[in-house]
Amino acid sequence: MTTEEKSGREGRGAFYEISRKVLLAAIGAAVVAQDEIEGFVNRLVERGEMAEKDARKLVQEVLDRREKLEKERRASREQARAGAVATRADVEALSARIAELNKKIEELKKEKGV
Repeated sequence: MTTEEKSGREGRGAFYEISRKVLLAAIGAAVVAQDEIEGFVNRLVERGEMAEKDARKLVQEVLDRREKLEKERRASREQARAGAVATRADVEALSARIAELNKKIEELKKEKGV
C-alpha cells in the first residue's frame, strides 16, 4: 500500500473503514450462501431426491428472490437517505423559524422585565 493510499484511508475516518468492512463481509456472506444453496441442491440431486432440471430451477428461483429482496432493500435505503438529507431551503426555513422564535423570546423577556 502506498503512502498516498494510507493517508487517503486515514482521512476517510473510522466510519468509512467500518462501512467498508461490513460491505465486504456482506458480499462474502452472499457468496457463501449461494455456494451453500447450490451444494444443498446438488446433494439432493445426487441422492435422487430431486431431478437435475428441478434443482437448477430451484436454485435460480432462490437467487432471483434474493436479488429482488436486495433491490427492494437498496431502494428502501435510498428512499430513507433521500428523506434524511436537508436541502438548502429546509435549512433556510428552519433558520427563519429559529430567528422568529428568538424574537418572541426576547419580546416575552421584555414584557416580564427580565
